[in-house]
Amino acid sequence: MTNIAIVVSDFNYDITQMMLARAEEHAEFLNAKVTEVVHVPGVFDMPLAVKNLLSRENIDGVATLGAVVEGQTDHDALVIQHAARKLMDLSLEHNKPVGMGITGPKVSRADAQRRIDSYSKRSVETVVKMAKAQK
Repeated sequence: MTNIAIVVSDFNYDITQMMLARAEEHAEFLNAKVTEVVHVPGVFDMPLAVKNLLSRENIDGVATLGAVVEGQTDHDALVIQHAARKLMDLSLEHNKPVGMGITGPKVSRADAQRRIDSYSKRSVETVVKMAKAQK
């Protein structure tokens, strides 16, 4: 069985909590065990939690979930770009998969809500498939 962790942003809580529920359901469907769920304030805060989880021997990979909604500035692009880069770096550093289930940049709140199902499932599925390929 593949053991995964999920890191979920509490920013845009109504969206991300639905993402978490879908991700946990999909992990069960894929016969993967979610061993830990870590809540962080926002997407920008994910790398530290992901790093700590990837260092554990009982974690095969980490799925990330978040919604970065477009605002009046380019802040959304900055947040997602730096988070994505660091998450990829951590995956390579620890030789374990990190699934990117984060909407944005340039998405409206309605777009983020429409993507709840697909991004949640895709993040978990990526981790499970990549972890199995690593073994």
